[in-house]
Amino acid sequence: MTFVIIDLETTGLSPYKHSITEIAAVRFDGNQVVDTFQSLVNPERHIPTFITKLTGINNEMVENAPIIQDILPEFISFLGEDIFVAHNISFDLGFLNYARYTHLGCYFSNPTLCTRKLARHLIPEVPKRNLGFLCEHFGITNTRAHRALSDVHATTELLKNYLRIMNSEWRKVEEFLG
Repeated sequence: MTFVIIDLETTGLSPYKHSITEIAAVRFDGNQVVDTFQSLVNPERHIPTFITKLTGINNEMVENAPIIQDILPEFISFLGEDIFVAHNISFDLGFLNYARYTHLGCYFSNPTLCTRKLARHLIPEVPKRNLGFLCEHFGITNTRAHRALSDVHATTELLKNYLRIMNSEWRKVEEFLG
């Protein structure tokens, strides 16, 4: 079973009003990361100051970066037919589906796995399910929170912990796929 763990940074919360500024992904074979994809993305709009303060991504950093329709085919190829994993997957998949439909006329059909939702099933006792809290819960260091590749690596470590829990409980990943 191969997973592609994905994270985006954006100019805001709505895929209809805002744009992607960074995309990162790793291919994880269940034991280790075997490939990495990362790119800044020119959002073709101004990045709000509060987003720059949160992510560290500013307008100058993305001015020569590819636009989403140019980077999307490479990302789609990287994802392949593997399991699409993200923390709060509805956010990332919403932006990527909007971009894919807008530029290519179709949506992603990969099986999906949300590490945020998995927390509810595998560790129901935790009071919060955001990535920062779950990293703290498992002792995972996220060196640059709110940067896509760092968040992807943190989510990968989170998934490793979940896989250990599922194995110890004799649960199968398939029961959680969307």
